[in-house]
Amino acid sequence: MSDFDVTAGAVTKLKEYMEQNSITSALRIALMQGGCSGPSLGLALDEPNDNDRTFENNGLKFLVEKGLLESCGSIRVEFIDAGPRSGFGITSKIPLPGGGGCGGSCGSGSCDC
Repeated sequence: MSDFDVTAGAVTKLKEYMEQNSITSALRIALMQGGCSGPSLGLALDEPNDNDRTFENNGLKFLVEKGLLESCGSIRVEFIDAGPRSGFGITSKIPLPGGGGCGGSCGSGSCDC
């Protein structure tokens, strides 16, 4: 895998969404603050800045802050087709620091973070 990889399924779903909503901005891979499971990688609409690496794939522009890319090693974006729970999965070669420290399961609603 290169520094940045987007699966064909993710490209298709992202292009569909952006075309349906007339969105032309770039997609940022960003560190999102998490609850019990700690920080995770997510997608956001944004404009490029000087501290970004830019990746283009099939007409889509992705932005990743250089420091984030260095700490992650490499990043992969995929679309996970799971019926009503379908969505984008963004993973990194190097696990993100700061996993959760809560008891219980966030999915069960017993997270007290």
